[in-house]
Amino acid sequence: MNKIFSSSPLWQAEGLFLIRIIVGFFMIYHGCEVFSEEKMKPYFEWDVFKKFSSPALIVYTGKIAELVAGILLVIGLFTRAASLVLIFTMLYISFFVGHGKVWYDDQHPFLFVLLGLVFFFTGGGKWSVDQLLTNSKK
Repeated sequence: MNKIFSSSPLWQAEGLFLIRIIVGFFMIYHGCEVFSEEKMKPYFEWDVFKKFSSPALIVYTGKIAELVAGILLVIGLFTRAASLVLIFTMLYISFFVGHGKVWYDDQHPFLFVLLGLVFFFTGGGKWSVDQLLTNSKK
């Protein structure tokens, strides 16, 4: 019981691994829309994308970024770089696609920004390809 109320980490490596996998799968889920023309078309009609000369390019770039960042997070490869892709993609969605109301309307994408920051600062962790590559170099 004292462990729950202490300030020391509790299953830190395991917890970060589980959260990294879940966040990665969420990003893959959102990014997989790139394979469905039916799901992609409505985005092209959003006012925020209509101002670009090629709305499709912007939308596809964002969805591919979500997909690639998700895959990299799940396997723990280039975790910090994947986190930066996630952070910048979700910041764009929060503040340019959304209205920057991260305390309410745009909370969902902004939470991914915060989770991306967690993995930027912590790295891939104990169970990641990054860890395997780092150990093989030693």
